Amino acid sequence: VQLVESGGGLVQPGGSLRLSCAASGFTFSSSIMSWARQAPGKGLEWVSDINSGGDGPTAYSDSVKGRFTISRDNAKNTLHLQMDSLKPEDTAVYYCARKKGGVLGTYGGGFAEYDYWGRGTQVTVSS
Repeated sequence: VQLVESGGGLVQPGGSLRLSCAASGFTFSSSIMSWARQAPGKGLEWVSDINSGGDGPTAYSDSVKGRFTISRDNAKNTLHLQMDSLKPEDTAVYYCARKKGGVLGTYGGGFAEYDYWGRGTQVTVSS
């Protein structure tokens, strides 16, 4: 199993970034996929989920709702996160992950909510 994130970097407040995650080694198209993030000195924070279908239902944390958009391309085994109107508090390592179970959202379990995750990509929002 491999999940490889890309697209992170340094961006000014108000800017945008598009993260991508290339998945292999499992049945991506039938998996609920997630983005989560970890800021320095803090625990893992759930960001967004997308159901298995190409236009599947999505869910977002209150902190990113209206600014971030999750999407997937099941033909290419790829997950995306479009991040707009970025804020300094969005600074974190962002992880792509496959979710355990079949429910969108989070119960605050951190990494225990996922059975696979990548190494992460750093996003830094600073002027």
